[in-house]
Amino acid sequence: MAFTVLSIALAAVPVTNALSLVNRATCSSTVESCSSGASSSSVSSCCVNKPGGQFLQTQFWDTDPVTGPSNSWTIHGLWPDNCDGTYDENCDSSRAYTDITTILQNNGKSSLLSYMQSYWQSNDGTPESFWEHEWSTHGTCVSTINPSCYSSYTKGQEAADYFQVVVDLFKTLDTYSALSAAGITPSSSKTYTSAQIQAALLKVTGKAAIISCSNSELYQVYYGFFVNGPLTNADFVASTVVGQSSNCPSSGIKYLPKSGSSPAPTTTKTSTTTTKTATGTFSGKGYLNAYYNGNQDGCLIAAGTWYTTGTCATYTATPSGSGFTLTSSKGNCGVVSGTFTCASGVSATVFNAVSGKLAYNGASTFYSNVVPTGSTQATVSTSSNTYSVTFQWQSA
Repeated sequence: MAFTVLSIALAAVPVTNALSLVNRATCSSTVESCSSGASSSSVSSCCVNKPGGQFLQTQFWDTDPVTGPSNSWTIHGLWPDNCDGTYDENCDSSRAYTDITTILQNNGKSSLLSYMQSYWQSNDGTPESFWEHEWSTHGTCVSTINPSCYSSYTKGQEAADYFQVVVDLFKTLDTYSALSAAGITPSSSKTYTSAQIQAALLKVTGKAAIISCSNSELYQVYYGFFVNGPLTNADFVASTVVGQSSNCPSSGIKYLPKSGSSPAPTTTKTSTTTTKTATGTFSGKGYLNAYYNGNQDGCLIAAGTWYTTGTCATYTATPSGSGFTLTSSKGNCGVVSGTFTCASGVSATVFNAVSGKLAYNGASTFYSNVVPTGSTQATVSTSSNTYSVTFQWQSA
């Protein structure tokens, strides 16, 4: 199989940190997946991935509902396809873990978890359920991180390694910037050709990417790779994707903006000269901006927690009785045991507005025991606590 080698050595990013937790099985030499050497019975599946030797790094551009920052694509997954375009799924039901968050925390990967909460989101479920799906469906099919490949193994360790590698690889594949550099930017009115998009993405790895559209709207990108060595310290070598093809039309492709999404998280704290004026009218779609000590300081995210470095959630306000109900992508919003919560199964609470601020039972002041910073999320309650905060509506 002929291809141009473009080594994306993840030593450039901290993928080797994944190895600090384990002593890997010793591999006498590095073998590239899908090569003739990889098929040899003398080469351990702990040293080269097989049969799934072509890895697809897949990314989403979600606009309805919005997921992730407005200036970044988000992670779909890393899929080990076979070398002929076929693939296996759900390779080990005994390792279909159901609490990825705890696994990452137990393996010292809190910063990785924080990144995933911003850049690895689902548009129709919780991030946790999405991660569980990607791990059980695809991660369990990566042979080089099978538990038998570890000389010292604890349950869930290989999943933590998998998510670290996926994120580290994603960070080297900046789809948004590549498109922007070619003048391809999100727009509600412009359209682009498939050739324009493909030419821009060719510069990411040097190999053609696969693009996917729905109703002529660009929403997914695949990048193909072979892998030199075990996944957790591999070099990723760009390759043409086998067995997949783009389904976008040749022209008229829409690249819609993530309306209501914030830029990549650095901070949502902005000066009063650049912050849009909150309307105070709770109707339709909008955001709930947080005000602490008289200044805007972050916003509410989809679960109903207060955050200062994440993507503001889009809420929907619907008239109900003498007030309105709120929903986010997580589900109905309500006050549960004194805590503002949005989730499936939550009974919607009827809120009202006081002087343009969100109010519960006529009170517009909410409380928290911490002011969020960095990756910290603060729970919002209706009971008096250390810090008081108010929330104003900004129409989307």
